[in-house]
Amino acid sequence: MASTIFLPKSFIASCRLLLSKLSFSDQHRRNPKLEKCYHRPKPVYDKLLEQTQKYYQDKTLVLDLEGALFRSNLTFPYFMVIALEAGGFLRGIILLCMYPFICFLNQDMAIRVLTIISFCGLKEEEVTRVGRAVLPKHLLEDVGMEGLEMVKCKIRPRAIICITRMPRVMVETFVREYVRGVEVVVGKEVKTVGGYYTGLLAMEERRLEGKLGLHFGEFVGFGCSGIGSQHQLFSICKDFYFVDDGEKRKWHALQRDKYLKPLVFHDGRLAIRPTPFAAQAMYMWLPLGILLSLIRSLVSVYLPYNISIFVGAFFGMKTRVSFEALVNQCNNADAKCGDNSGRLFICNHRTLLDPIYISAVLNKQRISAVTYSVSRITEKMSPIKTVRLTRNREEDKRRMETLLKQGDLVICPEGTTCREPYLLRFSPLFAEVADEVYPVALTTKAGMFYGTSTGLFKFFDHFYFLMNPWPEYEVKFLEKMSTRSIDGKSCTGFEAVNHVQSEIGRVLGFGLTKLTRKDKYLMLAGNEGFV
Repeated sequence: MASTIFLPKSFIASCRLLLSKLSFSDQHRRNPKLEKCYHRPKPVYDKLLEQTQKYYQDKTLVLDLEGALFRSNLTFPYFMVIALEAGGFLRGIILLCMYPFICFLNQDMAIRVLTIISFCGLKEEEVTRVGRAVLPKHLLEDVGMEGLEMVKCKIRPRAIICITRMPRVMVETFVREYVRGVEVVVGKEVKTVGGYYTGLLAMEERRLEGKLGLHFGEFVGFGCSGIGSQHQLFSICKDFYFVDDGEKRKWHALQRDKYLKPLVFHDGRLAIRPTPFAAQAMYMWLPLGILLSLIRSLVSVYLPYNISIFVGAFFGMKTRVSFEALVNQCNNADAKCGDNSGRLFICNHRTLLDPIYISAVLNKQRISAVTYSVSRITEKMSPIKTVRLTRNREEDKRRMETLLKQGDLVICPEGTTCREPYLLRFSPLFAEVADEVYPVALTTKAGMFYGTSTGLFKFFDHFYFLMNPWPEYEVKFLEKMSTRSIDGKSCTGFEAVNHVQSEIGRVLGFGLTKLTRKDKYLMLAGNEGFV
């Protein structure tokens, strides 16, 4: 596609710099105080570290989000997330095709064009959901460890005023939850009509200097040595420190254990950061990915279990299985390993394919799974028997006991999927159903698309997972565990359930949480997860 051929970075940067200088000179003449602030900043690593922390504890930090916190100044990926997750693939490809032309625009005009393409016609509540549930994950992956340490450990301001070049709705949830101490988020406002975005930005941002001065005292600015730090609020800063582009290139990505708040839940289909190059690669793969997803689905549904995994491997599906613990138990004469033994397998929940993979690697067709709230389409497409739970404790217990008498049963006691390396709270009901359980630790890898969602079209979940170039599953069977005792000492059902959770978490290296399905859906979708 001719319109998606990318121009050399040096040529694009030269054109952008020329246009930005032409449009920026007038702004300096209108605001001489800002000109003085910008042209004589203090290098952050030469001057800032010489100051005492006590000096900055009494002042408010005016933080340029893109310039001082992110490793990249590129905002295109975040608009692409809005376009794809709230608008669909057609809107995303329009945005991608327009990118070469956007590169010739100055910064302010480029943001306006990106906003029009990404926002126009979208529901306000849908964009808000993407900003709350999807974008924080992508924004966190771009945070520089050095930038965050400078803000939180070296400066330690009394309060933070965060300035962004993007629309405020895109970043407000992120900065308030993952950058502690933010009191005000200043960004562009997108106009709405009848609950729908027009894509047009307000001509002027709200003037806040007078109000802020009354409540926050003296100000210190922290930004990047570029045109991104020329916001009017920097004119009220007593001191202004900057990070140049050369220093930012040396920044390291913020590690997961350094997040100020654990990222347990996030939504959206994209597992990649949709830079222009990555988005182009994704669209080129999409037709082949759809075809492969259909083939892989048909293989798992119609072929016998003993050959479906091998045929799936031919079409790019990777499966790693650890049988050692299960084989040792089945070699024991006391173990219940007959066809009608009714073993209860307890596994963590990564995708809707978890019970199907366990059934396939065990080469058993008479295996059942219980579900909390999946679509009817997914139930009809499942190659194994699924039984819907009612959330009535006694009725659900009766259904599980009936299924165990008919054969093996797979239960995902988390009740919902979790993408990140965390385990949600296990439901204690399975401890009342069987005296012994067989824990199973599952991990998945999705390079391009996530196979889970909280949206209305959940029946597409497994198709998205199978659309990945190399979808991968790792299944590890653990030693069977008693629900009546731990290491020979009697225990309650809650203690047994927590012990099973901790063992699976230990094998996988996952963190343990007390979060539930309800917490996830309230946070990401604003409902309790009923379909």
